[in-house]
Amino acid sequence: MSNHSVQVSDSATNKSVSLPVLSGTIGPATIDIGKLHKETGLFTYDPGFMSTASCRSAITYIDGDAGVLMYRGYPIEQLAKHSNFLEVAYLLMNGDLPSAQQFSTFEHEVTHHTMMHEALKSFLGGFRHDAHPMAMLCGMIGSLAAFYHDSLDIDDAEQRRLAAVRLIAKVPTIAAACYRYSIGWPNRYPRNNLDYCTRFLHMMFEVPSEPLVLPPVAAKALDLLFILHADHEQNASTSTVRLVGSTGANPYACVAAGIAALWGPAHGGANEAVLQMLNEIGTADQVGKAVEKAKDKNSGFRLMGFGHRVYKNFDPRATIIREMCHQVLNELGVHDPLLDVAMKLEEAALKDPYFIERKLYPNVDFYSGIIYKALKIPTEMFTVMFAIARTAGWVAHWLEQNVTPDAKIGRPRQLYTGSPARDYVDIAKR
Repeated sequence: MSNHSVQVSDSATNKSVSLPVLSGTIGPATIDIGKLHKETGLFTYDPGFMSTASCRSAITYIDGDAGVLMYRGYPIEQLAKHSNFLEVAYLLMNGDLPSAQQFSTFEHEVTHHTMMHEALKSFLGGFRHDAHPMAMLCGMIGSLAAFYHDSLDIDDAEQRRLAAVRLIAKVPTIAAACYRYSIGWPNRYPRNNLDYCTRFLHMMFEVPSEPLVLPPVAAKALDLLFILHADHEQNASTSTVRLVGSTGANPYACVAAGIAALWGPAHGGANEAVLQMLNEIGTADQVGKAVEKAKDKNSGFRLMGFGHRVYKNFDPRATIIREMCHQVLNELGVHDPLLDVAMKLEEAALKDPYFIERKLYPNVDFYSGIIYKALKIPTEMFTVMFAIARTAGWVAHWLEQNVTPDAKIGRPRQLYTGSPARDYVDIAKR
């Protein structure tokens, strides 16, 4: 809603325009620059869109300075303590927490859409066995449009909702199939008598020769990680889903594009980078040297999993997951030299004035990487785990975008820095 305006002028052309200032429910106001170019001939220049609101959204709110993260108005701390991932997925999609009956119906529907088409096994077989699971996941999810081509009418609200449910249900099944294919194991069908996270762990690790017995803390930790990773406002992958979605593309193509964006090491690959860093440090007795190297800007060594681009004081998700991380390590009794390195590094960073003054606290990527390692999930699957959780947010944003009245196809502009107009020269004269 506009409550005041700002004046923008171009001294070169002597043109000016009054731009409305829009206020949301909470958070910074934004300047509506929709008519800036038409009235003045000017564009804005904002690399990385760090000062640009690309859409209206009622899904997630972040205050990086205060360390606040809310889904649909609910603080992440409350959801992490009282909710579960499927309830959070429903919340993100629908705007409100479900009643007991609504949740039962939603859980039943997700559970009974977990199977993947048998033909997808042949499609999976076309990949090299040593392909990265994210490469396989991206291709497999994109291919779902070929299996559900008769229900891709994005103007049909029920078809949109069904596509969202299918994605939340099938991404874990496909992710587990990609992993098992990469290690030569037979595909494991989803067991509908299990909850969402336990079912996924069984699809990952159970073998036909014997039943899998999981410690309760494993599914509990995974559920918490999925809640914390379910959405994070207009990050690179979510913005990608929205940009592709703005063209009218089908939901499977949109989510496949989000997976591709998430794969980037600056985005979803951060928790994988944490384990690579721990490997580089090697042993717990080398942590002190690593910390000193991190303080030296000329060393080329960086501590991964510390600080956050958005959260300037602390990452509220890290505060929650830290407790679970220590619970997992204690209950599982895992003895792993790399986890010893991680705990020693955490201790050093939380005490060292250098990190405290710069607010370089361990973030959610640091702790999630440690938990995945303790659960014996291989490093190359870390970003896939992120994608499973973030699918809930991606489909929520895709659904919201499709009912936003003023949504337009994405078309960023540019500041051209190439050659001015010039004439073609015949090849013999160049």
